Amino acid sequence: MGIRALAVLSLVLAGLWGIRSRAADVQRANATPATTLAVAAAADLKFAMDDIVAQFATAHPTLAVTVTYGSSGNFFAQLSNGAPFDLFFSADVEFARRLVAAGLTLADSEFLYAVGRLVLWAPRSSSLDLQRLGMAALTDASVRHIAIANPLHAPYGRAAEAAMKSLGVYDLVQTKLVFGENVAQAAQFAQSGSAEVGIIALSLAMAPALQREGTYWEVPLPAYPRLDQGGVIMRTARDPQAARALRDYILSGRGRATLKRYGFSLPGE
Repeated sequence: MGIRALAVLSLVLAGLWGIRSRAADVQRANATPATTLAVAAAADLKFAMDDIVAQFATAHPTLAVTVTYGSSGNFFAQLSNGAPFDLFFSADVEFARRLVAAGLTLADSEFLYAVGRLVLWAPRSSSLDLQRLGMAALTDASVRHIAIANPLHAPYGRAAEAAMKSLGVYDLVQTKLVFGENVAQAAQFAQSGSAEVGIIALSLAMAPALQREGTYWEVPLPAYPRLDQGGVIMRTARDPQAARALRDYILSGRGRATLKRYGFSLPGE
């Protein structure tokens, strides 16, 4: 092949490579999320929400979702002071309703998504028979520390206190209590051995690691105030349509099925 033919071939190949490169750039651009949603979510949602967000990403590839987990009361305080979250999923719907009352949410954006459940959790290595003893297990001499979420700002912490009081053990075990910043941290205390027992969310006890490593006893529902969980879309949401899409997905049949799989009851049940 002559020098001129080689030059022509090189130009042709360069042109084809340029077309392919531009096509790849367009493909990458199309795959890059155009909108990022910032979500503040109650700590009991950690595993269920991670699952739901993964499902949502498949159905909405142009939307990226970042979730921060923590105490609902702390999130309420942050959102009241302008924290840059687009959606709020609270373990106590009253925090969401207080944001509505303060005019900080989009009109008609409040929703109920689940009802939380409370359990007593201990590692499988524990000698405690939770199914036989129930809440009385907390009074056992082997239990020196009981992990709960901080009742000052965590709904599950308030529920744990109420359950211990209604079942008659609070005064006997009050000095054993250690407080996590949120219910997920309380679960970590129990899982790591920093506490012998934890009073935590059923949704966390049913997560693979805790289910594998421990056992739990479900606290009777009448023993604590109903944990109606609800959320809102903030008035400052950067993309209200995208925020509604995520809300609607969680309230859809698939979203509700995922929540139920992680131990949540559903509104109306």
